[in-house]
Amino acid sequence: RKRIKEKARLRLREFDVGDRFSHLPLRKASVLLPLMVRGGKLHLLFTVRSLQLRRSPGEVCFPGGKSEALDKDEIDTALREAKEEVGLQPEKVEVVCRLVPGIDKMNHLVTPVVGFIEDTFQAIPNPDEVSDVFVVPLEYFVKPLNYKSLPYKTSSGYLGWMHCFTYGDHEHKRSFRIWGLTAHFAVFLALVIFRKRPTFEVDYDLDNLISSSENNFMNLYASLYEIKKSNL
Repeated sequence: RKRIKEKARLRLREFDVGDRFSHLPLRKASVLLPLMVRGGKLHLLFTVRSLQLRRSPGEVCFPGGKSEALDKDEIDTALREAKEEVGLQPEKVEVVCRLVPGIDKMNHLVTPVVGFIEDTFQAIPNPDEVSDVFVVPLEYFVKPLNYKSLPYKTSSGYLGWMHCFTYGDHEHKRSFRIWGLTAHFAVFLALVIFRKRPTFEVDYDLDNLISSSENNFMNLYASLYEIKKSNL
């Protein structure tokens, strides 16, 4: 277990963007990508949004949400939200890094914060926000059993492909659909840690993953705000 964690840590730290994108003039949000070692393999914890929520009810996501005034940074936001949503205490998370952000449907700058949690963690879902919690082997996001890509277009006309995974969970005896920005972050995390070519197409130059991922993000940002990269 220690060896698996240490290998992942070293790889993740190479990709830590820190606060490099924090200056962008967008409303901020963060998600926690909770990694655990279970049965000798890395797993990732997901939540299912409550059906009572107005925005994206019933969708799979990571613990997270919008930044609040008292949050010191993106890490603070992710840890606070994880505590509110699934009862994960901040001191029980070993934060490793912040990865290249994404932009959600509401044009928030969403920062993925990666942290290790214990495999013994028992989630206490807040029913107002979360209806279910489950884990998926991280390797599923490079070698899925059920995958398709969906075309999407942003409000500014940016065209791209969206990952969509269906994961059959034996514990819950049901399938979960993981797609959109959540799937995007899960795929990138798996690419960073495993250095494997996935069984499906991705938008990255896998030989230059750091620069490729940052360029992709800046292209998306520039397309949204019609700003030339040279002016950023």
